[in-house]
Amino acid sequence: MTSLSTAAPAPRSPVVPRLASLCQAQGLSDLSARLDRLARLVHADMGAVELALASLPKRGNVVRQSAAMLIDAGGKRLRPVCVALAARLGSGFDARARDLAVAVELVHSATLLHDDVVDLGEQRRGLPTARTVFGNASSIFAGDWLLVDALRRVQLTGLHDVLSALLDAIDEMIVAEAEQLESRGRIAADRDAWLRIVDGKTAALFRWALFAGGRAGGLDAGACGALIEYGTQLGIAFQAVDDVLDLIGDPRTTGKACLADLNEGRLTLPLIMAVEREPSVMDLLHGIVDPGTDADLADKQRLAVLAAVSRAEATQECLAFARRCTERAVQSLQSFEPGDVRDAFEAVAMATVSRRA
Repeated sequence: MTSLSTAAPAPRSPVVPRLASLCQAQGLSDLSARLDRLARLVHADMGAVELALASLPKRGNVVRQSAAMLIDAGGKRLRPVCVALAARLGSGFDARARDLAVAVELVHSATLLHDDVVDLGEQRRGLPTARTVFGNASSIFAGDWLLVDALRRVQLTGLHDVLSALLDAIDEMIVAEAEQLESRGRIAADRDAWLRIVDGKTAALFRWALFAGGRAGGLDAGACGALIEYGTQLGIAFQAVDDVLDLIGDPRTTGKACLADLNEGRLTLPLIMAVEREPSVMDLLHGIVDPGTDADLADKQRLAVLAAVSRAEATQECLAFARRCTERAVQSLQSFEPGDVRDAFEAVAMATVSRRA
């Protein structure tokens, strides 16, 4: 295995400190302090990940430029943090764990590049999407290139079960994407369908990140199973909060317009909850996604939907659901010894439901 030492100092990932700052601004001083401790714990680990991401080829063709445009824009880097923490529950963060942490970010980035083409997305992380700058084809091939790079990195670790698990996770993601694609435009308040899609599209990669980190740290099957459960619950909570931000998030912070998911034909969890409490909301939703609806009428219907969501207290219910998921995530790790790493996992779970982007 190669050494993690480098000629130049590794750049520090700014994501965890930024989360801590946001929590401080929201009056969540205890969580902010815990996130500060998390930042110190994974400082070197995430620096090594950022250095590896920064070393990806950026010139030569539009495919590389498309990939670099997204990766250089930053991101939460939550999945690599999960790899690092899982490895630290075992023997520690080494070169294999670093490569797995890089790989999970590359897979995640690949899905975003593909999603922006499917959704005709114009903004990502507050910047123009790669497809709007370099074209749809280059964005698709950039995603494919990152995916191949990720698989190669995982293969080189020699952890064959981790590679097999990643292939399974990608398969789950494709199946979930297919179900979402088939249901696009067919508005239905179906919690079970929402959960199926989220379990595959979002939670599957979190599960793999936790499993991969655990295996890199030499943990046994039981410990890895607990980490997989944490990843599942964290991924579901993460998407539930994303769904809330689609309704009440600040576009300057989230990087996308209000009700963007609905405009793309997807029904989010708060909207499902609102329909369950106020079935007449369904007619408004159909009017919004109907391409024949007059633009002014569609705007009025959006405002009516937001009012109905508020009356139904659907965002509060959705956040309560997310908190229950993170509580289950934290509970799944109770078999591990108390300490800095387990505390860091709790901070990640708490931050997931407190984030604003």
